[in-house]
Amino acid sequence: MWSNKESNAPPWPKTEDGEPVPPVYLDHVSGGPLDVEVALNLLKAYEIPYISELPNNGSFGKMIFGRAPSGMEIYVPETMFEDAQNILNAEPVLEDFEAEGGDF
Repeated sequence: MWSNKESNAPPWPKTEDGEPVPPVYLDHVSGGPLDVEVALNLLKAYEIPYISELPNNGSFGKMIFGRAPSGMEIYVPETMFEDAQNILNAEPVLEDFEAEGGDF
């Protein structure tokens, strides 16, 4: 059974039968803890529920190193997959920043 242990995550949608919508694999987020937090917080900001999983003994690595060295797997409801994919793959818009004379 799938469950999301995060209390502040958006509620998981249900089908017309009242059953939870099946989860589908969205992405593997590797890198540091900040990369994982950015991805999860983007989904939260757009009210897309998710299930996160630490693959390959990731929970052991998180306990020892303070982070999961193998990254994190993210699953979303299949009815929200396309929206979630678009959010995580979106290009940043820098128009306002450049209009104000911003420079990198």
